[in-house]
Amino acid sequence: MATATAAAPHAGLAGLLRHRAVAKLLLLAVAAAVLVPLVNSRWSDGSWPDALTVDLSEPLGKASDWIIDNRDSHPLFLYFFGYVSNAVVLSVRGVYLVLLAAGWAGVTAAAALVAWRVAGVRLAAGTGVAFLACGLLGMWVPTMQTLALMVAAVLASVVLGALLGLAAGLSDRTFRALRPVLDTMQVLPAFAYLLPVVLVFGIGVPAAVLATVVYAAPPMARLTALGLRGADAGVMEAVESLGTTARQRLLTARLPLARKELLLGLNQTIMMALSMAVIASVIGAGGLGDRVYQALASVDVGAALAAGIPIVLLAVVLDRVTGAAGDGRHAGSAGSAAPNSGWTRWAYVAAGAVAVAVAGRLIGRLDWPDSWVVNIAEPVNRAVDWMTDHLYSGVPYIGGTADWAGHFTTWVLDPLRDGLQWLPWWSVLLIVAALAWLIGTWQTALTAVLAMAAIGVLGVWQPSLDTLSQVLAAVAVTLVLGFATGIAAARSERCERLLRPVLDVFQTMPQFVYLIPVVALFGVGRAPAVAAAVVYALPAVVRIATQGLRQVDPAAMEASRSLGATGWQQLRQVQLPLARSTLLLAVNQGVVLVLAVVIIGGLVGGGALGYDVVFGLAQGDLATGLVAGAAIVCLGLMLDRVTQPTERRVKKGA
Repeated sequence: MATATAAAPHAGLAGLLRHRAVAKLLLLAVAAAVLVPLVNSRWSDGSWPDALTVDLSEPLGKASDWIIDNRDSHPLFLYFFGYVSNAVVLSVRGVYLVLLAAGWAGVTAAAALVAWRVAGVRLAAGTGVAFLACGLLGMWVPTMQTLALMVAAVLASVVLGALLGLAAGLSDRTFRALRPVLDTMQVLPAFAYLLPVVLVFGIGVPAAVLATVVYAAPPMARLTALGLRGADAGVMEAVESLGTTARQRLLTARLPLARKELLLGLNQTIMMALSMAVIASVIGAGGLGDRVYQALASVDVGAALAAGIPIVLLAVVLDRVTGAAGDGRHAGSAGSAAPNSGWTRWAYVAAGAVAVAVAGRLIGRLDWPDSWVVNIAEPVNRAVDWMTDHLYSGVPYIGGTADWAGHFTTWVLDPLRDGLQWLPWWSVLLIVAALAWLIGTWQTALTAVLAMAAIGVLGVWQPSLDTLSQVLAAVAVTLVLGFATGIAAARSERCERLLRPVLDVFQTMPQFVYLIPVVALFGVGRAPAVAAAVVYALPAVVRIATQGLRQVDPAAMEASRSLGATGWQQLRQVQLPLARSTLLLAVNQGVVLVLAVVIIGGLVGGGALGYDVVFGLAQGDLATGLVAGAAIVCLGLMLDRVTQPTERRVKKGA
């Protein structure tokens, strides 16, 4: 009896040690017990050691000076970059002149007819209304400037992305080589692209277009490679058995089978290009983005909103049209005769657009009439003034939005930042290693630790922890609101229908536009930057959470219902556990999206790495801007590895 009693604790301890998570933590604790005293004896101070820091300011400063000194004389700039710059200017100017020559009526008719051809009458009417709204807001010319830049940038992005995706889709070696490059490009904040491009091309349209191309090409490359590599093996074997060449297999099988992925890549490229085109206004892109940026600089919310609405309308229209093309819907063909299909229908679209444009030119109505402009800036600014007087501060009992921002900063952001910066640097690395290893593999943990250590090596440890505190706070708020809303939408069809148009608008809205209401309600500071990040990331989290909860096996739900489980018990014991992988994906996407906007929050007082990137761009300081951008990439890589579980094969009996 005594022997059995003594053996019980040993059996329990052995069972505990066999648990994967406990074993990992014990191994990490043993490694820490050995390494931490050694590290602490060498560097007793908790801050990142200067001996482990690499100063890149001198080599980057020399590179910047060389570029500036040789930009007007070196053959590389004269005979390569100069020709590239001229080609971009001519392309954008050519598209812009065509749009102006077509007039407002011709452009609106062309857009509506293309939407009709792709997705039917309903979307065509919405497209026409969207373009007319741009004119009514007095933004027709800036809209055409943005559209011209978009057309040139998207065409170049699609060509570059498709070529890279084609190479990666047909070659495993190229795919493995391109994958980390595309990962880095996707995590790198948009602002970080601007500085090196400005140094080479100067302020203006060429720099804006090329920065947009670099930012928008990766989705096209990724999805092209995915579509080509995911082609049905049976179809490919059948085509190969017919004796076709590699080129014939590509043109007749792989590309048609990858049509959906290719059009999805086009959709994502357009969305990212539009978002970047707005950000590129900082370096002289002009158009709607410049109007938003100038209005934000002068805190003119009405003017910013007047320019922001057309951006949102363009984004929604382009998203819907390309999305419909990807789904293969040709609603315009309903009820048509057979000859009116294919190229014939496109010929009708072109003829109709040309006819409207010619008619507008003949009656002298190319420019949008000034008498048709509706000035919303003044009433919006009056509404903002009213909100400032009544909501910004002084609301009885609950305080105003400024009070909320102040309390959030004092009670959440400050303690979180101070706590992270108080921790010894080695303890931060240990925490990152533990989290990444628990959710993934040792390779995941090693990548996360190396990414976090690289931040210290770059010499931006303290501002990076400040940015990390903002990201963690924004992610926490986003997940609470997103999961609560997603649960409500998953359990109620009516709630989901009401949320869908709101989420659509928010998800297609460029990042810059989120700063407009934030500045109006919260002023400037770290809390407004967090608020903008929450609003930007929330739609994706809500959508993914809703989809995950709705896709739970109906049989499991029915079984729990038959056992008398309440709605709350079903949610807690069935839906949430079964949707775990999807919910973790929502967490991962929330982190990535929050990080993107917290950096842009540097424009409204977010400080830390975001401010360094913006400062480096404004001052032409390549070292400050690129080091901060590289630190953001490392931070994004670490957060991605910590929040994204790795698929593992579990051996039988393990």
